[in-house]
Amino acid sequence: MNIVDISKRRYTAKHYDKTKKIASADLKQLLEVLRNSPSSVNSQPWHFVVVDNEKSANKILPAISDFNHARIVDSSYTIIFCVKTSLDEQHLQNLLEQEDKDGRYANAKLKQEQDQGRHFFVNLNSATSEKLLEWESKQLYLALGNVLFAAAAIGIDSTAIEGFDNQKMDQILDLQKQGFKSVVVASFGYHAENDGNAHRPKSRLPQEQLFTFL
Repeated sequence: MNIVDISKRRYTAKHYDKTKKIASADLKQLLEVLRNSPSSVNSQPWHFVVVDNEKSANKILPAISDFNHARIVDSSYTIIFCVKTSLDEQHLQNLLEQEDKDGRYANAKLKQEQDQGRHFFVNLNSATSEKLLEWESKQLYLALGNVLFAAAAIGIDSTAIEGFDNQKMDQILDLQKQGFKSVVVASFGYHAENDGNAHRPKSRLPQEQLFTFL
C-alpha cells in the first residue's frame, strides 16, 4: 500500500451512483476505523449516527442544504458525526474501566495517573459549553480525516458535508435528549460516471510553500 498514491487518488465525490452499494463488510471496516480514531487523552467525545436506508436518508434531508441532497440520497451510507454535550464523570469512568479491561494499565498507579491527566484536560477545556464544543470538534475532525482516508484506501468514495443545519439535524434525530450534538456529516459510496470531480487532476500548493524545516 502506497499512502501517497491513496492521498493523490482520494477526492470529494460530487455525484454518486445509487445502484452501487458498499458491501456490509466494508462498512464494518470503516466503522472500526472510526472506533479506533485518536482523540486527546483518549477522551472519545463522540457518537456516530449511521444512515443506511432510503427512509432515514429522506428523514434527515430537511436539515441538509439543497445542493447536498443528492449526496445523501444517492450514496450508500451517510454518517452524522456528533459530539457529547457533556463529558461527565460517568463517561470518564466508563473510559477508564474500558482501558483497564483492555489491559492498558500494568498497575493501579498508572490507572490513577491516566484518570487524573484526563480530568485535567477535560476540565481545562470545559469552562464553557462553547469551549467544550470547540475542543470536542477538534477530536471529531481527527476521526473524520481518519475515515475519509480509510475509505479511499479500499476504493470507496466520500464527501465531507458541512452544508447542513445542525440545529435542525439535532431536532430531527432528537440528539439533545440523547446528550449529543451534530457537527459534521459525511457520505460514502461510489461515484457516478458524470462526477466531474473524479476526472479532474488534484490541485495542491507545492511543498516549498507548505513546509518549513528547522
